[in-house]
Amino acid sequence: MTGTLRGLSPVREVLQIPPEAEKLNYSIGLHGSAYCAGTARSVVRPLITRHGLTDLRDAAALAASELVACAHRFTPDTEMVLTVRWQFDALRIVVYDQHPAHSSPEAREECRRRRNRGMWLLAATVETCGGDWGLTPVLTATGGTKSWALLPRQVR
Repeated sequence: MTGTLRGLSPVREVLQIPPEAEKLNYSIGLHGSAYCAGTARSVVRPLITRHGLTDLRDAAALAASELVACAHRFTPDTEMVLTVRWQFDALRIVVYDQHPAHSSPEAREECRRRRNRGMWLLAATVETCGGDWGLTPVLTATGGTKSWALLPRQVR
């Protein structure tokens, strides 16, 4: 035997990642108005296309708009940052908002539950793509929330 395993089928087919995908790394400041979700969609769709990840375009646009819309619901009319990045074989979409820190663990948990309930469309989309999503507090004295979606490429 020469070091190769014979008769084993590949565990997972590997998709060829376009070289342009490795350069996908953008951060966009949004002013936090009610129409920022539409702005997020209109910015993310061409970025994803330009970087050769068209199979993720619709899911990425929806994820970005849902994350931004949720941030707007909890911190209306405050600036937020949207990042879109290809890293470790997955598309990562992150929104940082300026949600104030809560005074008690109970209030923090209730706020987290409210945000989670409002993200049902994001959850369904990410689950369909085989990805993940979540919320974490930003570790600053004034607070803030980091909400994110992870979208891996699917074998078709």
